[in-house]
Amino acid sequence: MNTPTASRDAGLSRLAECAPLTGAVYTEWRNTDFGPTGENRVTKLSPWLRHRLLLEPEVIDAAAAQHGLDGAEKFIQEVCWRAYWKGFLERRPVHWYDYVTARQTQRTAYQRFRDQSQQLERAEAGQTGIECFDAWVDELTTYNYLHNHARMWFASIWVFTLGLPWALGADFFLRHLLDGDPASNTLSWRWIAGYHTPGKTYLARPNNIERHTQGRFTPGPELATEAPAPEGIERPPLGPAPLPVAWQCDERTGLLITEDDLTPESLFGAQPWAASVAVQATQSRSEAPVSQAVAAFAHAGLGDALARNPANSQLGPLAINTEAERTAAVERIRATGVDQLLSAWVPTGPTADAVAALRVALSAENIALKTVPRDWDIAVWPHSTHGFFRFWKAVGPWLAERQAAGA
Repeated sequence: MNTPTASRDAGLSRLAECAPLTGAVYTEWRNTDFGPTGENRVTKLSPWLRHRLLLEPEVIDAAAAQHGLDGAEKFIQEVCWRAYWKGFLERRPVHWYDYVTARQTQRTAYQRFRDQSQQLERAEAGQTGIECFDAWVDELTTYNYLHNHARMWFASIWVFTLGLPWALGADFFLRHLLDGDPASNTLSWRWIAGYHTPGKTYLARPNNIERHTQGRFTPGPELATEAPAPEGIERPPLGPAPLPVAWQCDERTGLLITEDDLTPESLFGAQPWAASVAVQATQSRSEAPVSQAVAAFAHAGLGDALARNPANSQLGPLAINTEAERTAAVERIRATGVDQLLSAWVPTGPTADAVAALRVALSAENIALKTVPRDWDIAVWPHSTHGFFRFWKAVGPWLAERQAAGA
């Protein structure tokens, strides 16, 4: 498995290469995991999509151009799952903050007791004795990727066989996945554990694993046979979805680039930026160390975005994980003479938390920060109200109308 290059050109090249696979091949083989050295029939576009080095509409358009919306429907739905999760978390951000609290509380609790600490350490080291699970740990920590079906099996075994807290499993993924997305990762783990859809959990079954790994793994009675759902689960009230934001660029306006949206030129166009500033908050994803490969991918992507958005002054990537880092970043930004920064909307998650703290520090220096949502998010996030298929019932026809209009 080759390590993806964190650049827009590399993402576009991969999109052109894999677009022919997004029709019947993807539909037939999307659930089969041939392993890290096998020839999986999935696109592996997710690292570029997660950082918006590729944009959802252009990926959907490339698939539709090859196969039509109907022929590529399963692939397009997979792209839209990411949009659904992001909209769902944006409208219910309490799920993110509950996860962060649970992660911190559970990590502290597990560190206090030797048996629990060792159990967690064995799981994260791939030393559980469950062959498939241990192999997936090795694949995740070596390649920073897992097939989506393997992620589901992994999460189910973590929660129901090993009896470990789902939040610590979500944290393990977020620290190691190149495509680790706060929304899709957190909410998928919640769904597996029964906290997303009341009364519904996901149980990894030996025959399903054997079938969809082509017999690479043949687990048996070591896996849990039940996945009890937690009781008393209620969804919090819906919050608002982002609305259009008016913006202007003048001689003292700078561009702020975050790792959550690395193609700002498609949003703002070519502007005479006084400064372009890349900020990095990768370590804010966890209290535990984030994989060096994950941090390096974000860092390289930020550098690529800076190169595509020239300005009178270019800064970064500047770390903004801690108060000291943010203070240093603001000092350098202030020295450029800007009084306003424009940024693509930063969705709920660790980057948004770090940027919110940065905003306060910028404001103290009379530098305003305005975040601007994309038309795609404005259009689809309002439909993230219940389950995915209600979302798709609204978004699918809208995509057809969009294609008919040549948008």
